[in-house]
Amino acid sequence: MAPASSSPTAQRHVGFSRRTQAPFQLNDSSRQLHDDSAPAKKYRLMSDIMARAQYAVVERETYSDLLCEQCGSGELSEELLLCDKCDRGFHMKCVRPIVVRIPIGSWLCPKCQGGKRVRTFSQKRIIDFFGIRRSYFYADDKSSSQDAKKRRKRSRPLVLHKKKRRLLPFVPTKDPTQRLKQMGSLASALTALSIEFCDHLTYLPGMAPRSANRAELENGDMQILSKEDLETVEHCIAMSKRGEFPPFMVIYDSCQGYTVEADDLIKDMTIVAEYCGDVDYLHNRERDDCDSMMTLLLGRESSQSLVICADKRGNIARFISGINNHTQEGRKKLNCKCVRYNVGGECRVFLVATRDIYKGERLYYDYNGYEYHYPTHHFV
Repeated sequence: MAPASSSPTAQRHVGFSRRTQAPFQLNDSSRQLHDDSAPAKKYRLMSDIMARAQYAVVERETYSDLLCEQCGSGELSEELLLCDKCDRGFHMKCVRPIVVRIPIGSWLCPKCQGGKRVRTFSQKRIIDFFGIRRSYFYADDKSSSQDAKKRRKRSRPLVLHKKKRRLLPFVPTKDPTQRLKQMGSLASALTALSIEFCDHLTYLPGMAPRSANRAELENGDMQILSKEDLETVEHCIAMSKRGEFPPFMVIYDSCQGYTVEADDLIKDMTIVAEYCGDVDYLHNRERDDCDSMMTLLLGRESSQSLVICADKRGNIARFISGINNHTQEGRKKLNCKCVRYNVGGECRVFLVATRDIYKGERLYYDYNGYEYHYPTHHFV
């Protein structure tokens, strides 16, 4: 903790006075006036004060007898995490939500972290949170249907070609009230994790510049987005700007943490979301324990490889769960895939439905779609 400033403007001067006579007595009318005008003092709960108070842990002489607070076992010591506040042990697979890999920095158990307050948003706050113009959100869907007709008309081929599977735009919920609930669930989840909503790739000073995102540097397999699919992507972006988001709810699961659930039917090959966040070089994040990094570019040289980091800025894509690659039951849950596209010479990542996803079904994709092996053996 930095020391307090000693500049004259930052100093707080406190005066002292001795009481040499009895204090002035107020009559009833003056006391009533004084009580009405004085603002009521607000006191913070002791639990809130203790949650924010600094702490110091007195380490034990030995941790050979350390046991997991959940299962009571000391086995698999390499997977036992030690809370930096209460000094108790927890298995990575026993703690809720589970921890998929050993944190690099300090780690607090769920009890020491304190429960995250679920923040509710008013209708106006939701619209402002996503930066949507109110006239767009409450306008009827005539413009949407007209845009869709134009897009279908343009996409009709003049000659017959071999049938190719094309990307489909998501279909937003028609009821504005339900759309607000869906958007409110995303806003609450992002706010709980102190993440700023962002629906595009961001390039910040000190990270990778936009000029580094060149698809020509790709060393692996990357699909080129066709003209028809590009129109579909642009249509989805236009809908999102109007507040017509894909029909998803972000819910909190005690075991998995925040996850995404379909709130309506999602057709096979539908664009679920674009993976968005800060773009950085992979070598800058090799010692980062961020659990929401996505491969953007696999360069021919390691110094060219880029990742998307959704720990400070992101959208609904960062909440979609990964499957357990080590079990058949986990692989059966797969209903989305991660696809990297060359879009106008730049790399972009999209999540696409691999089959029909029904209302109430959670979304899952393979975190290990590329060469970096993400530890998923503890996934549900």
